[in-house]
Amino acid sequence: MADRAGLAAFLRTRRVSRQPEDVGLPRGRRRRTGGLRREEVAALCDMSADYYTRLEQPRGPRPSEQMLAAIARGLRLSAQERDHLFHLAGHALPPRARRGDQVDPGMSRILERLSDTPAQVMNQLGETLKQTRPAVALLGDETAYTGLARSVHYRWFTDPASRLRHPESDHDVQSRLMVADLNGAHSRDGGDSHVGELVDTLLGESPEFAGLWHERPVLGPSCGSKRFRHPKAGLLELHCQTLVDPEASQRLLVYTAAPGSASDTGLRLLSALG
Repeated sequence: MADRAGLAAFLRTRRVSRQPEDVGLPRGRRRRTGGLRREEVAALCDMSADYYTRLEQPRGPRPSEQMLAAIARGLRLSAQERDHLFHLAGHALPPRARRGDQVDPGMSRILERLSDTPAQVMNQLGETLKQTRPAVALLGDETAYTGLARSVHYRWFTDPASRLRHPESDHDVQSRLMVADLNGAHSRDGGDSHVGELVDTLLGESPEFAGLWHERPVLGPSCGSKRFRHPKAGLLELHCQTLVDPEASQRLLVYTAAPGSASDTGLRLLSALG
């Protein structure tokens, strides 16, 4: 049975907790209160404002699974929030795709505060979803790739040009880290997943990947330091700090350098370039 009152309350709390920037909308100068307007949520969910308003009151019909999925996408709900939404509406819980294409609102807010630092949000496939400008200056626009090339893992093992940003002496270690990263995602999601499809593709296209995959390397507790070659900033030795979301479907990577070091000076140059 649907819990209409609970559903209405849940929708209201999620609507007021979302900021326009969280869902890709401009804030505008005339906005005086936090949260989203009902009309904005309705447009995001591709439904009429009257229909959505009736859900919040509550006096509307029981929403279908398709409507609930649209609401979950429009409000950028987490997997747990989406499951709770379906539960309140009296529907069976939907399967989790675990691709993580939409940037988590919390991750997005943190990223926006790092505008002077190389930082980016990636999903478990190694696809970059959002970057700061210094990250683009350091790594290039990794959000511009399409198809399998969206994955940094796929590019590393199939496109030699993707390795030019790292010293050649680091390539073997980087390859092992790439495989270990995919191994962890594969263990979580299983072979019947997007990660499994990526692994199967790489096994068929890259002998190097296949050889390392059969060793099943595991990541250590820290990603440690990484070296980058930049045409203007020179050789940069950076530490990569990683923040993982609760579902492990997205992570925020932040690159920093030791204060006062040559790499720190290089990062300042990247910030200016960005």
